Amino acid sequence: MRGPDPKTTTRSRSLRRDPTDAEAHLWYRLRDRQLAGCKFRRQVPLGPYFADFACAEKWLVVELDGGQHAEQVAQDADRSAYLRTEGYTVLRFWNDQVLREMEGVLEEILRHLG
Repeated sequence: MRGPDPKTTTRSRSLRRDPTDAEAHLWYRLRDRQLAGCKFRRQVPLGPYFADFACAEKWLVVELDGGQHAEQVAQDADRSAYLRTEGYTVLRFWNDQVLREMEGVLEEILRHLG
């Protein structure tokens, strides 16, 4: 049995080291099982993609989208479709939504955690 691909590990670490403001703020609220006692991980490799946040026990992925995502709608749709075929529910939020409406974002995530 092989361990994780070193390229994947390096990329995950890089993404965790340099989060966006929205990612840092949401992570502060998701980490340490603060939300419904569920464990979230950040910048998780799932197939060919990296999920911003994932709760494996509830099969939930939370993606945060910045301005660049307005131009990559097709790629984001492909990513979400792939994750759904793997059994995940995918929630997408805009960065500014996280920064301005954190409680609403958390309520939506909680709703999907059941």
